[in-house]
Amino acid sequence: MPDESIRSASISRLTLSERDAPTCARAYWVTGPLQGELREGLLAPPGPGEALVRTLYTGISRGTEALVLRGEVPPSEYAGMRAPFQAGDFPWPVKYGYCNVGRVEAGPADWIGQVVFCLYPHQSAFCVPVEALHRIPDAVAPGRAVLAANLETAVNGLWDAAPRIGDRIAVIGAGSVGVLCAWLAARIPGCRVELIDINPRRADIAERLGVDFALPADARGDVDLVIHASGSSAGLEQALALAGFEATVLELSWYGTTPVTLTLGAAFHRRRLTLRSSQVGQVATAQRARWDYRRRLGLALSLLADPALDVLISGEDAFDDLPAVQVRLATDPGDVLMHRIRYS
Repeated sequence: MPDESIRSASISRLTLSERDAPTCARAYWVTGPLQGELREGLLAPPGPGEALVRTLYTGISRGTEALVLRGEVPPSEYAGMRAPFQAGDFPWPVKYGYCNVGRVEAGPADWIGQVVFCLYPHQSAFCVPVEALHRIPDAVAPGRAVLAANLETAVNGLWDAAPRIGDRIAVIGAGSVGVLCAWLAARIPGCRVELIDINPRRADIAERLGVDFALPADARGDVDLVIHASGSSAGLEQALALAGFEATVLELSWYGTTPVTLTLGAAFHRRRLTLRSSQVGQVATAQRARWDYRRRLGLALSLLADPALDVLISGEDAFDDLPAVQVRLATDPGDVLMHRIRYS
């Protein structure tokens, strides 16, 4: 099947100068349940206002991409869960992803040579309007910039959660988004933040980021704010149990087609708890009047200047191995946080 997202050149290479010749590009496609492949096609030269980007790294947003690979995107969410440059349709075949770091090779003169971030799937080269590109600050290592989309989600979640100076905050689920939420919240003056996860090996990551850690059985209760990012019913149940009187539980997990069961007959009403959803597809309500997507992603990129965040890059593989890597992470993720893909 041809790659519908790669614009095929309509005229022969023999009639084109070397500068205008189409570029060969390969892209990762999900083709069935726990099935994926690399497809090759021609990428036409960039048009006016466009740039050709050669990919350096992509990141696997493990939770969401695993749901896509397993075919667990609910039909009701097919439109809402489309990535900005997704090709194909759910459940498959579909080209999906949004953590791409590359270098501009052609396009407007002031962009050539720039290292950029784009919400683009796993593909070796691509053409997009320059408005879709974000320059990576000099202080941010290109390999770390694959965290930008996850950090943007965490920023939006903190905006929705609205923590206050001195709050006691619990973050349940030490995946990439949960860790980043805890890292951000711990920088609010006076806040006491505890990162909670069933995996005791996450304690080292929390310590390196200056955040307290606890296993679920040891977690502190009566907190002012709970941020839930474990993707499990058990985690959400504990979030309600830890929340103090009139506290907020912010739900950042996305469950796909997995049903979630909650016990709301206990203290949920008596403690007047607020259960609130947060999703990065919309800028948080409190910021929406002044912030747009571009400004928000720019903030996330600037925050990545802290080299301590390299601890979230828990592995790296070559692009050629991506189909096997995706299956492995969707079935047995182990200790993976952000898994990085390296392009030659």
